[in-house]
Amino acid sequence: MISSSMTARLKPVQAGQSKLVSVIDIGSSKISCIVARLTPRPEGRSLRGRTHATQVIGFGYGKSRGINSGVISDLNLAEQSIRSVVSMAEKQAGLTIESIIVNISAGELGSQTFSASVSLGGLEAEKADIAKVLNSVNKASVQKDRSIIHALPIGFSLDGQKGVLDPIGMVGEELGVDVAVISAKTLPMRNIELALNRCHIQVQAFVATPYASALSTMVDDEAQLGVACIDFGGATTSVSVFSEGKMVFCDSIAIGGDHINQDIAHALSISIADAERIKTVYASVLPGQLDERELIAINPIGSLEGEAPAAITRAVLNKIVRPKIEEILQTVRDRLIFAKMMDVSGRRFVLSGGASELTGLSEMARRILSRHVRIGRPLGIASLPVQAKGAAFATIAGMLIYPQISHHEYIASNFGRSLRFENNYLSRVSNWLSKSFHKSN
Repeated sequence: MISSSMTARLKPVQAGQSKLVSVIDIGSSKISCIVARLTPRPEGRSLRGRTHATQVIGFGYGKSRGINSGVISDLNLAEQSIRSVVSMAEKQAGLTIESIIVNISAGELGSQTFSASVSLGGLEAEKADIAKVLNSVNKASVQKDRSIIHALPIGFSLDGQKGVLDPIGMVGEELGVDVAVISAKTLPMRNIELALNRCHIQVQAFVATPYASALSTMVDDEAQLGVACIDFGGATTSVSVFSEGKMVFCDSIAIGGDHINQDIAHALSISIADAERIKTVYASVLPGQLDERELIAINPIGSLEGEAPAAITRAVLNKIVRPKIEEILQTVRDRLIFAKMMDVSGRRFVLSGGASELTGLSEMARRILSRHVRIGRPLGIASLPVQAKGAAFATIAGMLIYPQISHHEYIASNFGRSLRFENNYLSRVSNWLSKSFHKSN
């Protein structure tokens, strides 16, 4: 059950026109901000659907504070962290950011598919008919604490015959549509927006993290044939499924790389910062021949200055890390099976996010998921800083692509009761679901 609409009011970049775009990835571990110039490009054989070339002109990056599990936990600290990172990007780009695209991964991100139909009476389908059938997917199902992020038409039908790509001009008795509706809890989104507003920045649009990550890492054939993209964030792991070039499903679980750091810190009695460093440098999810011999120096909490560090073997570290990674992958697999999306996802998985770079993760994922697996890194983004070219920055790279494809989303033209939250993005949302919907499997 979905609530009041929050479909993005982002104005798509126009073909043949250049545009400056600002995006920010607000995570539990890091915050990054990019200012980029989108310039028209000819259609190429690869990365079809991208109408513009992307050149980064400003980049900011810093540690996230005041944010826990993707949710604002300390508004003042979050504001300071955001200000610092945005300032870096502004200084490099030589401009002031006034509005921005931001990701969302908190708030129990999830999706449902809705179907609706409208009578044509044997006449040709027109744009007005498509608008009518889309508007017929209605707020009657609403939970008051959830908001829509994306509404993606994933297929049309005429007289029950599915597989219609563009019904305009075709004749029939009944026009139907399936819509993938991506939603999240409203309050985490409102607090993220509030933190940005305090920095004098307006939110142009929210983008679901697994959607953005997939946009930057998928290749054309994967999206067409079926693929699932798993983004390993700091506090959450999210997954999106694409079929026939469109996102048809997304989900998230409240486990991520930060939980692995906590397991290491607890087991070895070291600080969270030391745990993250040791994980990044030494950890592997697969056993190695030298794991029992290789020693890793650690400084337990409470160690005296000048005291010799303790040591553990790499095998001990890997035994701490492995169970959490297995839990994440098994939970994602079980969620996809339950939602009947495992077969829809085809034979390939793409992994992104900081924790996806753990040694041996792709091999473990192949075993647990029984699919081909690769690590996904941002594709087709020029001038990315060296530190932003890895899988940890797939989400922010995908947000640079989003303005080029956002016109595929449904946005209600008639506004009803909206969320009241000053004069910003959340007060411009619409309730676009109608009484004649029925939920689809």
